[in-house]
Amino acid sequence: MKRMGRLVGVTALGLAGLTACGGGNGYGSSGSSSSTPSAAPSSQAPSSQAAGGSKLGTASVGSLGTVVVDGNGRTVYVFDKDTKNKSNCEGGCLAQWPAVAAGTGTPRLTGISPSLVGSITRSDGTKQLTINGMPIYLFARDTQAGQANGQAFGGIWWVIGPDGKKITTKASSSGNGNGY
Repeated sequence: MKRMGRLVGVTALGLAGLTACGGGNGYGSSGSSSSTPSAAPSSQAPSSQAAGGSKLGTASVGSLGTVVVDGNGRTVYVFDKDTKNKSNCEGGCLAQWPAVAAGTGTPRLTGISPSLVGSITRSDGTKQLTINGMPIYLFARDTQAGQANGQAFGGIWWVIGPDGKKITTKASSSGNGNGY
């Protein structure tokens, strides 16, 4: 019985963390923006960060069409609660939606105009890539290239097209935030 109680408690905490990413809790703020895509290294750098800079490209992902992906082919997302050049995803939100780190040097881009890519300085001092001024993220539940399990999550997370615009189509073959 104690084991069941612990399981329920752990599950509740996990769901609370996911709910925080879809809720309106604010999550703090980030610092100023940078108009150049080069940035200092991040201590929270994802594996897509290459020596000398991050990598972004494009890929066809299910019914969503061509979307922006990181250097490992993982889908990137924008968050409706962010504003241009400011991230509002902090704390528990970042655990589920890791920021795409800017890395050092100029990002290597394939299929994306360099004029759309920049970076911001987050509240913790790390640098995060932006597309069309919007901070970009990965989704922890996308474990391999081609997945878009975060599409429409909570009605506020969206994949982004190579034109810098969010794609609000709900994915037909991946999770859309229902049932989490």
